[in-house]
Amino acid sequence: MTTAFDPIDLSGTQLANRVALAPMTRSRAFGPGNSPTASTVEYYTQRASAGLLITEAIQPSVIGQGYPDTPGLHSQEQIDAWRQVTDAVHAAGGRIFAQLMHGGRIGHPDLLPDGLVPVGVSPVAAPGQVYLHGGPKDYVTPRELTSDEIRATVADFVSAARNAIEAGFDGVELHGANGYLIHQFLAPNTNLRTDEWGGSVEGRIRFAVEVTRAVAAEIGAARTGIRISPAIGLLGTEEPDPEPTYTALVQELEPLGLGYLSLIENTREFAQTVRKIYSGTLVLTARTETGTGAEALKVIEDGTADLITFGRLFLANPDLPARLKAGGPYNTPDPSTFFGGDDQGYIDYPALES
Repeated sequence: MTTAFDPIDLSGTQLANRVALAPMTRSRAFGPGNSPTASTVEYYTQRASAGLLITEAIQPSVIGQGYPDTPGLHSQEQIDAWRQVTDAVHAAGGRIFAQLMHGGRIGHPDLLPDGLVPVGVSPVAAPGQVYLHGGPKDYVTPRELTSDEIRATVADFVSAARNAIEAGFDGVELHGANGYLIHQFLAPNTNLRTDEWGGSVEGRIRFAVEVTRAVAAEIGAARTGIRISPAIGLLGTEEPDPEPTYTALVQELEPLGLGYLSLIENTREFAQTVRKIYSGTLVLTARTETGTGAEALKVIEDGTADLITFGRLFLANPDLPARLKAGGPYNTPDPSTFFGGDDQGYIDYPALES
């Protein structure tokens, strides 16, 4: 029987175990030009015993920034700063992928320079507010991307992926989940387009497929992953009938030979459907009410997934793989330290460290 503590070959990247650090936005890019700092080096190095570390969301372009103090991978100073992180993780024996996330309509003009406003698939504002240094503000109606700008955005993802490899990352994960730009193309209530990027299942999955293919062509499919969240309902996305969309998407991704597909679980039934139609490595963020615990390891043992992510428990226990293998003990996560939601990718905010 395969267990979470067995090694796995991630399309050529050797992982020591099947326990992954979930991607969690930290809003601590206090270095020059939204770059990581020494605390970022420490944070990931502390958790390098994970089979795979997936970073906080990293914007591929200036206009892709969705929250304050989040890092980018679109300038040389950001590349150089991330190199300090990857060097330290590798020295500790770890493997690390950079998660690339364009916020799309999730953002605010106050985060952007030169009078820029957030861009989106369609001019549909997200409900709710974004937290800024001066306090929360309502999301604004995004400016709809033109066809040329969509192609330019694909190129931004490609450039950021190339920068990630220059910075020493083992690969990249495209954030196609949780209500951000790639997901905004997938969800019918945020994609009202009638051109080739909307109007039908084939149109709505097109951007996700194009970005994935382009990044895979640039850095290699084995170093490319993508994260999806069928019908999770975050940030105003509505997907009342998700299976046709995501089945079609997974079928398009299947022949690419990606490093992995990361699924935020809505139902175990659909996770098992994905398992049947996707032959590559499947990373699962298990659906829970209080954060993934040791009981989730069974999804490796029963073959539902190949890797399992942990968020909240990994924050409180930087040496989590060893504790899981020993059956504990575990430090208890303190929800009062969390900035805005669940650690498992449903909101993508972890604790802000003191």
